[in-house]
Amino acid sequence: MVLKIIEATQAKTGHTILIVNEPFTVRSNDVSKSGKHGASKCRIEAIGVFTGKKKILAVPGSERFDVPNVEKRRAQVLSIGEKTASVMDMETYETQEFPFSEDLRDQIEPDKQVEVWDIEGYKKIMRVI
Repeated sequence: MVLKIIEATQAKTGHTILIVNEPFTVRSNDVSKSGKHGASKCRIEAIGVFTGKKKILAVPGSERFDVPNVEKRRAQVLSIGEKTASVMDMETYETQEFPFSEDLRDQIEPDKQVEVWDIEGYKKIMRVI
């Protein structure tokens, strides 16, 4: 569910926006005003929340972006697989499989608590608490 819609000139550093239906975190936004009758242009540099890929966009200032609802939940690790971990939600006690990044492999262990992010259906273990 989209939280709100913003224009490109309103995208600030640290905001999460959807670019081609994938969540990205804005790293920088350079706004430049064009000439007398021209519209403003924005150069947005963003990093994928789940992929880590860098994307640079040059868009008009009136371009609209969706701001997704970022749901952060605590969970306890039950077991660890190759690239996923079975976790239990600390509020609802549901068990689910979530992927995690390679840099968290050494930190994730059974019985540890983790933070799980859910952004527009994309789910991933983001950090160990």
